[in-house]
Amino acid sequence: MPMPFYGAARTLLFQLDAELAHNATLAMLERAHGTPLARFWQQERIEDPVTLAGVSFPNRIGLAAGLDKDARAIAALESMGFGFAELGTVTPLAQPGNPRPRLFRLPAAQGIINRMGFNNEGLEAFCARVRAQRERWQAQAGSAAHMALGLNIGKNAATPIERAADDYLKGLAAVYPLADYIAINISSPNTKNLRDLQSEDALNALLATLAARKKELADEHARRVPLFLKIAPDLDDAGLQAIAAALLHHGIDGVIATNTTIARDAVKGLPHAEETGGLSGRPLRALSTSIIEKLRAALGADFPIIGAGGIFSTQDALEKIQAGANAVQIYTGFIYKGPALVPEIARALKEQAK
Repeated sequence: MPMPFYGAARTLLFQLDAELAHNATLAMLERAHGTPLARFWQQERIEDPVTLAGVSFPNRIGLAAGLDKDARAIAALESMGFGFAELGTVTPLAQPGNPRPRLFRLPAAQGIINRMGFNNEGLEAFCARVRAQRERWQAQAGSAAHMALGLNIGKNAATPIERAADDYLKGLAAVYPLADYIAINISSPNTKNLRDLQSEDALNALLATLAARKKELADEHARRVPLFLKIAPDLDDAGLQAIAAALLHHGIDGVIATNTTIARDAVKGLPHAEETGGLSGRPLRALSTSIIEKLRAALGADFPIIGAGGIFSTQDALEKIQAGANAVQIYTGFIYKGPALVPEIARALKEQAK
C-alpha cells in the first residue's frame, strides 16, 4: 500500500475506537483480497530465504501474533510480502476475552496497550480456516513458496492454571498438522496467572509434557513441526537464565522475544498510560532488544531467536538482528507505518546478510 494512501487511511482509522478499527481492517482484508481493492496493499515479496529450526522462511520479516487471531486474512497478509505470519493466539474453546474497552492507542509514544485476553473463536474455526488456505495453496502447484505459518496457542481463561497443560496439549494436537511452527504463548499479561508458567518449576513441567507429545505427533503425522516459546520482556536475569536452560534441556526449537510489557516508565503521563494490559510499540524496543542479547549469550550461536518489539524502521530491525535475532516480527509498527514497512525491512535485512 503506498504510504500516502496508508497515511490517509490511518488518519481515518485512528478516529475510530481502536478495536473497531482493528476489526474493520481485518474484515476488509478478508473480504477484499482477490478484488481490485487489493492493489492498495499488494506488494512484491523480497526473496531472502532463511531456514530456522528446519522451517524455510521466504524472508526474515514476519507478522507477530495477535493481529489475526482467527486466521481470517492469511492470503491478504501474504500478498503484503511477509515471509511468515504468526496466527492466534488461539485457545481450545472460543472465548470473548476481557471486557471492553481493552485496546488503547498512545500516539505520542507510538505505542499500544491491550488487555484483549485471548478473544478468539476457538480451535475448530481457526483450524478450518488454516486448512482451507493450505488447500488453496496446494492447488497452486508450481507457484513460488508461500509464507510460513506459525500457529500460536494458549489456554482458556476459565482453565485453572494447574490444568494449563491440558489446554496446550489440545492446541498442540489440533494445529500440529497445519503449522510450519507452533508458538507456545505463556507470556501474555492479559490472562490471569498465565505468566506464572514462566517460573522455573512450572515451565519445566509444561515443556517436558509438550516435548513428549510433540515426539508422538511427529511419528503420527510423519513430519516434524518445531516448537517456539514466546516469552515476556519483564523477566529478571535469573528468570531469563532459567528459561534459557529449560529451552535447551527440553529440546525446544526456538524462542520469540518478546511479548508486550507491563512496565510504564516510557509512557508516564500520557493518556491511557495507566490502563491495565500489555504495552507494545516504540516503548518496548530497547527492552526487547536487551532480552534478545541476553538470550543469545545464554543459548549459543545456533539457537533460533525471533525478535519482536518496537520495530518501526529498518534500523530497528537491524538492531534486533545485530543483538542476536535470526528473524523479526512486527505488529505495532505495522499499525502505525503500514504495509510499506514490510518490503523496506525485508530489503534491508537482505542487504545486511550479503
